[in-house]
Amino acid sequence: MEVFGLTLTQIVSIIGLFVLGLLVGILIRKLVGVALVLLAIVILAIALGYLSPSTLVSILHYAGYAMSAAYAKTQQFVGAIPYSSLAFIIGLVIGLIKG
Repeated sequence: MEVFGLTLTQIVSIIGLFVLGLLVGILIRKLVGVALVLLAIVILAIALGYLSPSTLVSILHYAGYAMSAAYAKTQQFVGAIPYSSLAFIIGLVIGLIKG
């Protein structure tokens, strides 16, 4: 069965890449939102005196060590994402905008 010269396998592959891009876009949008909320909490805690700048520096220093391990694991996943696929990119943009 062919639709517009594409086989069923190709259509399923395109739809799968679109959905993957959509989910990655939604995830990125949600993570940016969480990061902004955390930034607002930290700024408010510093302004109210609950958190000192030196404490914040030590927390960020510790977080840097944890992020290096997370970055190494993420690189394995990033290699598998099909950035060159138009369906993935369209899904990613829609996920980022509508997320």
